[in-house]
Amino acid sequence: MSRMLSFALSVVVVVALCPAIGMAATEVKLDDIIAGHLDSIAKAPTRTATKSRVVEGTTQFKVLTGGAGTTDGKAVIVSDDRKLQLNMKFPSGNYHGERFICDGSKVQIATSTDAQNRSNFGQFVYLQDVLLREGLLGGVLTTAWPLLDLDGRKPKLSYEGTKTIDGKTLYDVRYKPKKSADVEIHLYFDPESFHHVLTVYTLRIQPQLVQGGQANSLSVPEMGGTAGIQAPAGADASQASGQQETRYRVEERFSDFKTVDGITLPNHYVIHFTQELQSGRSTILDWDTTATRILENVTLDPRNFQVK
Repeated sequence: MSRMLSFALSVVVVVALCPAIGMAATEVKLDDIIAGHLDSIAKAPTRTATKSRVVEGTTQFKVLTGGAGTTDGKAVIVSDDRKLQLNMKFPSGNYHGERFICDGSKVQIATSTDAQNRSNFGQFVYLQDVLLREGLLGGVLTTAWPLLDLDGRKPKLSYEGTKTIDGKTLYDVRYKPKKSADVEIHLYFDPESFHHVLTVYTLRIQPQLVQGGQANSLSVPEMGGTAGIQAPAGADASQASGQQETRYRVEERFSDFKTVDGITLPNHYVIHFTQELQSGRSTILDWDTTATRILENVTLDPRNFQVK
């Protein structure tokens, strides 16, 4: 009888605990995601000791929509604390590449074409420079990555639940800079490894009436066979009512994580840029970079981060 009573009590206890166990298994806290992510890069002493980084690699530029073409080049990402430079260089043709610089506060985006225009993506970053000022562009490949310095950056982070992207379930964390920004920013993390695998930036501009002849959307030079041509600058009152909103989407994808000297970083980095203008014209561009060498705590020339 005592054995049966003991067994019955055990069953009652297990049943009572099951809901709590289930909640603990599914409940995710923002702090746990951030802590897990930071540990996925390196242990705290190693992260603290890492002051600068150089990432060298090969890159391929593709015009997927709005033109055609593929070209191969080289990529270099250098960073020192909050300062960073991302440089993708191509040897021939009208498109020379991208060079983004942030000295920790001010930014500089170089022109990309023979006509001294910025590319679609370069112009977007120029107007939405929060990508550089916050250290978001390049993800954990740079020492400027803002999640390494939350106390200094003071962004507003919110856990938005899980989201399935390309068949994978990811943690979705919304990032709002301390200073307001037009662009919406979401960071995505692998639930098992806590690696940061994706950042998505989106911006939508509603069609409005043009006042005083001023354009109501970004004016962006086209790429891929039409480089240097200005996108439609706006419309008069009769045209605006028939136009759709202008949409921009930037995706940074990170994969092929490798650990060297206690630091785990992605060795594959893709920038995917989509622009949909009010006129209905679309441009989709890709920069696909593979790291060939990553160096830590390198002494860097201050001119790498000089903003003119």
